[in-house]
Parts: sequence; structure tokens; C-alpha cells
Amino acid sequence: MYNIIIYAYLLGVAIYSRFNEKVRKMWRGERDAFGVLREKVEPGARYVWFHAASLGEFEQGRPLMEQIKRDHPELKILLTFFSPSGYEVRKNYEGADIICYLPLDTIRNARRFLRLIRPEMAFFIKYEFWYNYLHILKHRGVPIYSVSSIFREGQVFFRWYGRQYGRVLKCFTHFYVQNEKSRELLHSIDIDCVTIVGDTRFDRVLQIKNQSKELPVVETFLKDAPKVFVAGSSWPPDEEIFIRYFREHPEWKLIIAPHVIGEDHLQQIDKLLADRKVMHYTTAVESQEASVLIIDCFGLLSSIYRYATVSYVGGGFGVSIHNTLEAAVWGCPVIFGPENKKFQEAQGLKACGGGFEIKGYEDFEQLMNRFVEDASYLKDAGQKAGDYVKNLAGATEKILSDIEI
Repeated sequence: MYNIIIYAYLLGVAIYSRFNEKVRKMWRGERDAFGVLREKVEPGARYVWFHAASLGEFEQGRPLMEQIKRDHPELKILLTFFSPSGYEVRKNYEGADIICYLPLDTIRNARRFLRLIRPEMAFFIKYEFWYNYLHILKHRGVPIYSVSSIFREGQVFFRWYGRQYGRVLKCFTHFYVQNEKSRELLHSIDIDCVTIVGDTRFDRVLQIKNQSKELPVVETFLKDAPKVFVAGSSWPPDEEIFIRYFREHPEWKLIIAPHVIGEDHLQQIDKLLADRKVMHYTTAVESQEASVLIIDCFGLLSSIYRYATVSYVGGGFGVSIHNTLEAAVWGCPVIFGPENKKFQEAQGLKACGGGFEIKGYEDFEQLMNRFVEDASYLKDAGQKAGDYVKNLAGATEKILSDIEI
């Protein structure tokens, strides 16, 4: 049944690729992968294979890849992606020796792929469970590790109708999971090769903090600013809430890094800020005076959070919130919308008092007023956010100390 579904999916992708640029990139990338491998694989080299669905999973695997590279320079890293949103951003990542798309999980593709690479071990990040690749790896005796994985009761493996497919989990040599609930669920289907290590993203955001960029434009903009609000990865529903508040509180300087950087969205933000002096990062000049800075380019947000008195992470009034840890690592309180239940780090930040969920403008206004009126409460919330990240770091070391490489 699985293979029938895969071939049906393959047909659907081939058709849809004619009408969608993202799908077309993925379709072409998967077809080109074997050519990339034939060109770049070095005969006799020892490869460790990492597979990440997209950019978020890549960031979770990155600390492991870089530590292996440092400790074992004789090994080469193969990095594969499923989604263009991961591959297109990281196709020139210097920490891997070969980077390509993963061909779709047909038996023929899996056999061809593994014959070319012959990996010594394989790491699948978080949610990646490719039936044919995993079974062939196991048959060949290749150690397979699932890292930063997290399981929930609603997943197909734990439903009566998904038990047969759930056997794919028995292909793994070991699971390095994020929490106790994941361990219990795996135990319920007789899988006990499990260790709770947490999430490697905590290690990654600490790396990002240590490698953060100096941003002269931002520092000039913030000169002598007593209070700074940084909104990262924001969407229109987020912006309508926090901009409304800051129209009435001009003593704050506001930095907005929207998730979508398009002319229409930037104009929409400018319209909401019609009564404030606004400048855009890419066109800013040193003599320009403004109380709002809009970041109209990518790659700066993780460094910009360092300047925040209070931070806001967008997406919580849509499908889901974005990366709260990038803000929390800087020791500032983190605000986000209600769509955060599936994110363990958001729940952890709320529980420790470093993260705050709002459901609308009234919640936001009340919270911000308390931060303004109670400096000790603001300082304590920021300290708790920063401590939460520091205390949960270390998953990378736990995993690699447990694996024979």
C-alpha cells in the first residue's frame, strides 16, 4: 500500500510541477540528485548521511554535523533535503561535502541512492520516516539514528490502522527523543532503544548567539533608546496588534522583521505606521531619524533579537508560531499568539515565566503595560527565558557521546 501511495504521489508531483514553481524545483532536484551523486561521490570515501525535510530540521541537525566534522575530519557529510525551502537556502552550506535533494522513496530510487553513497551511518532529523530507504539501510546493517524526534498520540504509528506502517520505526538503531511522552509512546509499540536528550535546537541557538553579527545600522538607529521592541517573523494579524499599541507609546523604538518581505506587505506595514517616522534597513542612511526600523532583507533576525527589551515572535495567529528560541536565548521575554500548542519550547517558555501567550490586543496591552510599570517583572521574565535555553542545551553532546563513530 505504501508503495502504491508513493507512486501516486510521484504522478501528482509531476503534474503539479507544471503549475507551481516550488514543486517544480523539488521535482527537478530529485531527478538531478543521482547526477550530483555520480559527479561528487569520492570512491573509497566514508560518508555519514544526514536527511532533513526542510530548513528547520536542518538547523536541528547542524550542531551534530559540525561536531562530527570537527572530531572526525576523515569522514564526509552527505546532506539531503526534501523541500526546496531547505535546499535552496542551504545548498551552499560549507559544513557538508555533498548537498542534494533526496529522490522520492521508491524501492528503485532507494537502492540506486544507497549503492552510490554506501553510508557508514544515517541520521534522520525529527519527523523523517522513509519506509524503503530505512528498510534497505537496516538490511545492509547501516546504523540509523532518529535525532530530535518527537512523537504524539495522533500520529499514524500509534493508531490501530497504522500499526503495519509503524514497523518502519523498528528499522532505527536508536531514537534520541525530545521528551518523556515520546519515549512512552514508542514503548507502547515495543520500541525501547530510546534515550531522552532534548532538542538540538537549543545548542544551535546558542551557537547562533555566539556567532551573531554586529549591525551598525541597527545600533545607529537605537542610539540612546531606552526601550526596544523587536517583532520577528511577523504576519499582518500580528502587526495589527502590536503596531496599535506602539502608536500610543512613542517612547519605544520598534524593529519589525516581517516573515514575508514583499512590496505589498511592506506597504501595508508602512500604512499602519503612518503617524511614525519609519526607515527601511536596506535604504537607511546615518543621518535619518526614525522611531521604527523595518528589516526588509533576510538573515539578520537572530542577531537583531540581541537589542530587544521585549520580543515578539509571529505566526501565532496563523498556522503556527516561528522560532521562539532565537529570541529567548538573548534573555528577553518572548510574546506570541495562541497557535503554539504543538511547540514544546513555547510551552516550556510559558511554564517557566519567560514566554507569554496573547489572544488579542487586550492581552498584549495588559502585558506590555505591566512590563512598563514593573521593571523587576520585566527583568525576571527575561532572565527566565535565557535560563530556559541554557538549561536545556547539551543534546548534541549527549547524542554523540552515545554513538560509536
